Amino acid sequence: MSMSSIDAEDDQFAYRYDTQLLIDRRDKDLDEDEIADYITENIEGNSLIAAGDEDLIKIHFHTNEPWKVLEYCNMVGEIYDIVVEDMIRQSDGKQG
Repeated sequence: MSMSSIDAEDDQFAYRYDTQLLIDRRDKDLDEDEIADYITENIEGNSLIAAGDEDLIKIHFHTNEPWKVLEYCNMVGEIYDIVVEDMIRQSDGKQG
């Protein structure tokens, strides 16, 4: 009898927290490509969206470490409208 392991990419809830926020320009222009590259290379997760311009960028990312996303983005600019939803709880019909 063989056990098959679930590949993280195939598992709907491999990354539990749907993390969303806005980054507002602080002192220097924001660069969505630079932000997306940093998140991709340094924080494990998937479904990344980093969209905007030099003054405002919206981030959307599925990860198990949402605090790392917030910490990094807060170094880049002012962060607000922060939403971290637990997709496993939501799928169980609970408040996320």
